[in-house]
Amino acid sequence: MSPSPRCSLGVSGLDTVLHGGLPCGHLFLLEGQPGAGKTTLSLQFLMQGMKEGERCLYVTLSETAEELREVAASHGWDLTGIDLFELSSVEEVLGEGQTQSVFHSWEVELGQTIRLVKQEVERLKPRRVVFDSLSELRLLAQDPLRYRRQVLSLKQFFTPLNATVLFVDDLTGEGRDRDTQLHSICHGVISLERFALEYGSARRRLVVQKIRGATFIAGYHDFNIRTGGIEVYPRLVAARHHIDFVHRAMLSGVGQLDALMGGGFIRGSSTLLTGPAGTGKTTLALQYIAAACARGERCHVYEFDERIDTLLTRASNMGVDLPGLMAEGLLQITQVDPAEMSPGEFAWNVFCAVQEQGCSMVVIDSLNGYLSAMPEEKHLLLQMHELLSFLNQSGVTTFLINPMYGLVGSMDTGPLNVSYIADAVILFRFFEAEGRIRKAISVIKNRNGKHEDTIRELFIDGRGLRVGEPLTGFRGVLTGTPEFVGGHQPLLEDRDA
Repeated sequence: MSPSPRCSLGVSGLDTVLHGGLPCGHLFLLEGQPGAGKTTLSLQFLMQGMKEGERCLYVTLSETAEELREVAASHGWDLTGIDLFELSSVEEVLGEGQTQSVFHSWEVELGQTIRLVKQEVERLKPRRVVFDSLSELRLLAQDPLRYRRQVLSLKQFFTPLNATVLFVDDLTGEGRDRDTQLHSICHGVISLERFALEYGSARRRLVVQKIRGATFIAGYHDFNIRTGGIEVYPRLVAARHHIDFVHRAMLSGVGQLDALMGGGFIRGSSTLLTGPAGTGKTTLALQYIAAACARGERCHVYEFDERIDTLLTRASNMGVDLPGLMAEGLLQITQVDPAEMSPGEFAWNVFCAVQEQGCSMVVIDSLNGYLSAMPEEKHLLLQMHELLSFLNQSGVTTFLINPMYGLVGSMDTGPLNVSYIADAVILFRFFEAEGRIRKAISVIKNRNGKHEDTIRELFIDGRGLRVGEPLTGFRGVLTGTPEFVGGHQPLLEDRDA
């Protein structure tokens, strides 16, 4: 049998998770606690059907039609063209003024509710239906067996109509076995979750529990509700994305700096720039950014720690015109607010920068900011590793800036496994000479080939970034307690003078 055609939900990220959408003509369960986003997603599902010329019906047992229109208006939507069938009061089911005494009231209400819904569906013959919500049906049924029978009868009723149906369940009411009952009846299940952090905005995520006879991206996927609807950020799976590219060297324009890396960084590699604050890590990354933009390549900088205005001023002082590169469309700088952005959203933004904008170089400043600003998130380092694997397989050169804890002496890189997180590692240190604080740079790891094993002086001024000769006259620079053991040869700025 050929697979069923897919029915788009109107949310591009969720359609990506479902590999095109829901299989058409089946019944699906959309579940989640109140406030998780079920109504918004349901309305997007129907509006997408309306755009495709399909008849759409929203059956509401809990919310009024006016409340649904208010939700739509908050997103700038117009529900004109979508049929709203409201059953939110007993009078609408039994008829105003009608009473009975032979049966229990809930038996009559349940039967009448199902009958009225079926009549409306038969009259309109919709291709998409949202039934909101099953919790009201559960309360009317009063009994788990009767509730299951009614859901089964609705499924059997919708099946020959070839309609795609969303049953909405807000997970309220009694009965711990309700989840397994509905999951076994429905063709697919999508669960929405909303949870609050100790600081920052609430996080939302979804998981596709099952879709019969169809593939999808398993696991949790972060999402947000913004003006305009739901945005879903599919979990990044690096193995699904790979392109062929030439492993050429990415040069900085500073000969001695490229010589440290044995001829430059290799395209599709990740480099960790680590050292105390103020040693020139971001400046070195900007040097490579400027060189890449000069070659016509697109670059993206993600700032967790520093304000963009400060970054632009610093680059201007070293002769790099970042605003000009941004105006040309070669450079984009994004200020990341971790209190508002989830790890999944961040990874998806990087993914879109590569896939849609053709970005070839990415700077993440800083990795400590990423890890420390989301303390309640789990598996952050694993998510970063998956992101780096995707970037490497896409031929993107990545710079990760990681400030060490402390300024001089013994320092700590934090919760990082250097061998696990990056292909190359460049270490920056302060050292003292002739009563002045100076900077040193060295390459301590490079998976992609040879590199210099020398420790060189690094100097940054209005002329840009310069690398001096090896510091052969010093011992203990890397430990932060250097000792001068050489002659009185001038250092970098002294020779320039």
